[in-house]
Amino acid sequence: MRQLIPFLKRKPTVAVIRLAGMIGSGARAPLSDEAIGPVIEKAFTRGKPVAVALVINSPGGSPVQSSLIAARIRRLADDKGIPVHAFVEDVAASGGYWLAVAADDIWVDASSVLGSIGVISAGFGANEFLIRQGIERRIYTAGKSKSTLDPFMPEKPEDVTRLKGILEQIHDAFIVHVKSRRGSKLMDDPDLFTGEFWLGGRSVELGLADGIGHLVPKLKDIYGDKVRFAKYGRKRGLFQRFGAIIAQDALSSVEERACFARFGL
Repeated sequence: MRQLIPFLKRKPTVAVIRLAGMIGSGARAPLSDEAIGPVIEKAFTRGKPVAVALVINSPGGSPVQSSLIAARIRRLADDKGIPVHAFVEDVAASGGYWLAVAADDIWVDASSVLGSIGVISAGFGANEFLIRQGIERRIYTAGKSKSTLDPFMPEKPEDVTRLKGILEQIHDAFIVHVKSRRGSKLMDDPDLFTGEFWLGGRSVELGLADGIGHLVPKLKDIYGDKVRFAKYGRKRGLFQRFGAIIAQDALSSVEERACFARFGL
């Protein structure tokens, strides 16, 4: 009807994208550029939205995938001239916060967890276990660095130094990204980029977020009471709908649960 009667005024529509879970690679990851990219594209291009809202609940994950998703959001926002608002639920930490700062403003609950602007690499060392079990590790390489950080061999100081150098470079990129997006809003606090994290109210004081606010009332304040919401998200497959979980998915769920648990969630 509205197409036949062009003078009828359209109600403003905000496209809402849910970004929840661990950030990984591939189509099976809860959040990856491959998986969520088409959803983001639709949200920005379908129905001429007046704005896009990101609903974020992520403890982080892959820095590369975080960067790719955030870059896609910014590219579309700039190309279409569409403002982007982020709303944090339980947590936007590490890569989750990387996604949040892709928005033009960030709104949080008083109990949301934000921050963790740092980089981590975790593993294990099983060389002594192999020795106790009488198992001999045999490894052959062409290239002296091919066995770097092999968990079944004794740790080498030079390997640790090299890894820390890589982590510092990723950390620097994270800091540049946050500063470029938040700019003068950020408080000059020595703990800001140490991997520390804070609750909603303190995150606002530090400039990591813009205020306490929930999606519907905040967007009604901005775009009026008649604003409509168009929700976009990944479609679950047949097996997921019926609760079937394969071993890989079960392991991923344990890992994701552990990441959320770091923030008391």
